[in-house]
Amino acid sequence: MTVLDRRAARVVLVDRADRTLLLRGGDPARPGLRWWFTPGGGLNEGETSAEGAARELYEETGLRVEPADLGDPVWHQVTQFSYDNRKYRQEQDFYLVRVPEWQIDTTGFDVEEQRTIDDHRWWTAAELDTTAETVYPENLAELLRRITAGAR
Repeated sequence: MTVLDRRAARVVLVDRADRTLLLRGGDPARPGLRWWFTPGGGLNEGETSAEGAARELYEETGLRVEPADLGDPVWHQVTQFSYDNRKYRQEQDFYLVRVPEWQIDTTGFDVEEQRTIDDHRWWTAAELDTTAETVYPENLAELLRRITAGAR
């Protein structure tokens, strides 16, 4: 099977209690399989990583931020996964966005997101450490602790 290369940008959205927002979704090709993940997704043609992160954050949460306000990525990852009977190799940047609190607005979901994302939740690092549910990226609790240490 051919592996498709793609670039993506994701946001670690953190509230004043150092909880991060995760969305729960799944793969249409594997019904019943669910996992939690940070807001974000693939970049559009010609889009910078910061532009993609800001766009995806708005589409998936209703929170509007300027790409220039995101600063530098706090982490970079290369991951491989399958989705809808396709294999991907994805290079993705993660940006930190802090908010006092935020009420999630999912009215910006595209058709695919409406079809596959069914929940959202704010998580602490301790909850991420102890959950039996699947969370991506796998080291999110460690990343959350690192990027929130001393940043209030």
